[in-house]
Amino acid sequence: VQLQASGGGLVQAGDSLRPSCAASGGTFSSYDMGWFRQAPRKEREFVAAINWSGGSTDYADSVKGRFTISRDNAKNTVYLQMNSLKPEDTAVYYCAAVYHSYRASYYPPPTKANEYDYWGQGTLVTVSS
Repeated sequence: VQLQASGGGLVQAGDSLRPSCAASGGTFSSYDMGWFRQAPRKEREFVAAINWSGGSTDYADSVKGRFTISRDNAKNTVYLQMNSLKPEDTAVYYCAAVYHSYRASYYPPPTKANEYDYWGQGTLVTVSS
C-alpha cells in the first residue's frame, strides 16, 4: 500500500490543523493506521493510531484531549485533527499502515514504529509561539 500525507502547514499556537493521509494500492479497511512525528534532532515518536475497523484508538499522552484520529474507509483516508496546537507539536508528521484485519474489531492498534510496514513521506507542521 502507498501512503501520501498532506495538510501540514504553518500555524500559530492555539490554532487547529487537520493533516490527512491517503492510501492506495491495497484494501485500506484492512489496515491499522498510525501517525508518528519527528522533530529536529529528536527520535520519531508515536502520536495516534486507529485500528482497521475504527473500533479502537490510542494516543500519546502529550496529545490526548487535543488530537483526534479518524478514518474514512470509503475515501481510503485517515485524518489527524489537531487542536490547541503548541510550539512543541512542531515536527514532520508521518502516517503508517500495517495489515491487521485478521484481528478482532476491538483489538487496539500498535503504537511502536517498528510494528508498521508501510510509511508515507511526511508532512511538516510548524507551530509558532
